[in-house]
Amino acid sequence: MEEVKTPNFFIIGAPKCGTTSLAAWLGEHPNIYMSPIKEPWFFCRDIYQGIKTWEEYLQLFQNANPKQSRIGEASTSYLFSRVAVPAIEEKFQGASYIVMVRNPVEMAYSLHEQHMRDFREDITDFEKAWRMAPERRAGKRVPRNCPNPVLLDYPSWGKIGEQLERLYSLVRRERVLLLFLDDIKENPRREYLKVMNFLKVIDDSRRDFPTYNPAREWRLKTPVKAAQILRWKAGRLREAIGIKSLGLKWLVLSYDVLNEALNARKRPRMPMSTNLRQELMDFFTQDIRLLEELTDRDLSVWMDGSR
Repeated sequence: MEEVKTPNFFIIGAPKCGTTSLAAWLGEHPNIYMSPIKEPWFFCRDIYQGIKTWEEYLQLFQNANPKQSRIGEASTSYLFSRVAVPAIEEKFQGASYIVMVRNPVEMAYSLHEQHMRDFREDITDFEKAWRMAPERRAGKRVPRNCPNPVLLDYPSWGKIGEQLERLYSLVRRERVLLLFLDDIKENPRREYLKVMNFLKVIDDSRRDFPTYNPAREWRLKTPVKAAQILRWKAGRLREAIGIKSLGLKWLVLSYDVLNEALNARKRPRMPMSTNLRQELMDFFTQDIRLLEELTDRDLSVWMDGSR
């Protein structure tokens, strides 16, 4: 009987904190296998599921070879979700978790940019989108392409201290590795070695640490919207006729990769206004203090608005 391969570590968030880059780096390590689909979003049933069935989820890991002792996936919704980690713990006792964090002011601003790019968000002005969070929690003024209003609740997603505290209440700290995006930018090699040590795999001597998923925009929006329609129709077709294979999902993924290569371009974003930045800092101050307590780290540099 063929061995059923399952993940034993998870990059669970937070979004826009370098998870895409880390997943890509680890995916090139000879002793690590990463899900070919980043963000399977399988265990976050309270938010949205990308992969919906257990059979499909297991297919993500069946190409791992015997030398790859560490098998992982990266879904940035799992830290925020209230059900994901308990569900993972029920399936995979003893799993390891990697959490990546950054200044929540920058994270919230970058998350809005990402949702704009994915057409989940239709309000281009971040300040307006930030202030609309209460309305959207009530299900009002939510774009049709957004599968759950909570995805646009930028204030709640930025409360990383609160989310980390909940994780620590569920999982022993020795099974959690916390990384700061500031540290990765400063010395990626040093932080990468922390991951190697945490996962108990040999150092593959990586010295090149390219950035993946930077701020960028579409030259042409129509092909991207077409991919979204294809993705939606493929999912509905699979559900209707009971197809278990991921073939249609791979087709859409291939389209996404091609579109990314030909249609995306980097775009610097205008900085936040001083007043809005201060408003967000005031909002996140208590949560940042909690994160300081949880990590025993001075985060005053975040509080002065310089990072």
